[in-house]
Amino acid sequence: MRKTSLILAAISLGIFCTVNSVNAAETAKCKVLVISGDDVKAHNWRETTPCTKDILDKAGKFDTTVVEGLTVLNSKDELAKYDVIYFMLYNSKKVELSDDAKANFLNFVKDGKGLVVTHLASASFQKWEDWGKMCGRYWQMGKSGHGPGGEFECKVIVKDHPITKGLEDFKTSDELYAKLLGEEKINVLVTADSAWSKKTEPMVWTLDYGKGRVACHTFGHDKKAFESTGVQKVIVTTTQWAATGK
Repeated sequence: MRKTSLILAAISLGIFCTVNSVNAAETAKCKVLVISGDDVKAHNWRETTPCTKDILDKAGKFDTTVVEGLTVLNSKDELAKYDVIYFMLYNSKKVELSDDAKANFLNFVKDGKGLVVTHLASASFQKWEDWGKMCGRYWQMGKSGHGPGGEFECKVIVKDHPITKGLEDFKTSDELYAKLLGEEKINVLVTADSAWSKKTEPMVWTLDYGKGRVACHTFGHDKKAFESTGVQKVIVTTTQWAATGK
């Protein structure tokens, strides 16, 4: 009887441990590093950053940390704690990154992790060629632009990608970015027609960078831009895809 009880106890413990392992895997959250700050004059990051964090937190899929400025890029060990960088910063002060910081940033993605670049953040390092390549398309001062901010429609042109699966065409009130530069091969998921450039412009796109994943979107000029449910979904799904590929 004692032997039978021990066997049953062992089986029960094994089942308990297996269930706990499965639950732990299911509840593990992607660790997100939001890099923000700097550009109060053109883009009020003190307003848009809390909007972004709130959207990510409510999704229930992320453990989000927010930092201000570029200092975090100096530490390879600090970056290693995260699955994805959500980059919101536009470097209006033209802070030059050290060679180590550049290598840390590039290798973070190259080695298999994720990057999301939003709105004007693609213009952060105008003289750094590798940054433009990693973004795929980027804002170039004096060449890129937009018409008056306001409501426009975004069209989902790829519906079977993890980022856009279940996402319908949507409207948002924002700046419709146009004439972005870059020659890298990108996968455009969402577009909008610009009255300013008279062209269809990419709003959401992805590209592979080394072993990692980069997702870019042009949304986020101000707090109003975050009211669109379509934009909210894009923020969540680009972050999750960049972090996991799913």
